[in-house]
Amino acid sequence: MKIKFIIICLLFVFISSCRDNAESTSDTIENTEAIVTIKNGLKGAWELKGFYNYQDNVVVDSFENITLSRQIKMYTDTKVMWCKLLKTDSIEFFGYGSYTYDDEVLTEILEFGSAFMNEVIEEQQEFVFQFIIGPDRFEQIEIDEDGNRIYSENYVRIE
Repeated sequence: MKIKFIIICLLFVFISSCRDNAESTSDTIENTEAIVTIKNGLKGAWELKGFYNYQDNVVVDSFENITLSRQIKMYTDTKVMWCKLLKTDSIEFFGYGSYTYDDEVLTEILEFGSAFMNEVIEEQQEFVFQFIIGPDRFEQIEIDEDGNRIYSENYVRIE
């Protein structure tokens, strides 16, 4: 009887230690994937999922991207291209250019775009945003001339 009890206890300890190692391995894999994703930064494809409106640098309203449009951004090592599907006009909006970013600032310098965007680009080529990035999401936040947050576009990684 004592031997059965000892065997059951040892079996329980063994199973528990295997489970803990499996959970630890799973956590390690997830953490490694997050580190690799952040290291790769913006490279990849992203979809606009929603917006935040700010007042006094605090989110006062948030809403999802509605089904009337769909916006995708694609980043290579040095280039950015985005397109927005409008059901009313399938060739508006898009833009193409280069970009840089660090931990807090995303700068896009557009070279050309759709008809409407080319008019915008004639007036302003460089777009600077406050930038917050996570493993599979980022926010580009529009800042006013006093450094206050106005609104953000919130993206999720799709590839």
